Amino acid sequence: MIEPHPLVAMIHAVPAAHRIAHEAFAREFPQATVWNVLDDRLLDDAREAGGLTDALRRRMLRLIGHVMDGGAQGLLLTCSSYGEVVDTARALWTVPVLKSDESMFKAALAGPYRRIAVVASTPPAVPAAVAQLEALVPAVRPDRPVDIVTALSEDAVGAADPESVARHLADALRAAGGTDVEAVLLAQYSLTPARDALAALLGVPVLDGAGAAARELRGFLSPDGTPTARTPAVAP
Repeated sequence: MIEPHPLVAMIHAVPAAHRIAHEAFAREFPQATVWNVLDDRLLDDAREAGGLTDALRRRMLRLIGHVMDGGAQGLLLTCSSYGEVVDTARALWTVPVLKSDESMFKAALAGPYRRIAVVASTPPAVPAAVAQLEALVPAVRPDRPVDIVTALSEDAVGAADPESVARHLADALRAAGGTDVEAVLLAQYSLTPARDALAALLGVPVLDGAGAAARELRGFLSPDGTPTARTPAVAP
């Protein structure tokens, strides 16, 4: 039987992801007991090595093993750069292990959206998100094509507040010909605070990775497997 307050571990590579993911779980899966593990050298070491090395993969697997030994009943890796390690973890442990944005991509593809936008404020985030989204299409919606529009706004990085970030992203999306998209996906956890403002500007659903992951783990781990009345099934 699932415990009323399941232990969900999150492994972070940057401190900002800790705050954003924690807020998402407080909103979407408040029943969970959250355990945060931070290694703030994971990204820098990967950049210096030119990508993931066998040593870095083993390092992440040791962190995963640490939380599994500690009784984690679910795990979210908030760093997309280490997403490939999740496939290995799933072969080693039976508890749900999620990649940073995997739940968001699956939720978008399972929806009715035919034209989806991926927005980002850093250049590497765009191709990484599109590659993951396209890889899931055959499994999630093989009979329905999806048109993907991408928009990058590096001006959003230095914006003073979430409303300004949203305006920069909306301008970039319009410039990319995305005025007719039916849903928007945030390619970085750091953009999550601008989600609601961006949805208001565009008039379409805006999905974020942390919120979608919290909802999927809630489905796995809550006693009845259903959303609570206080939270939506899909981000507004």
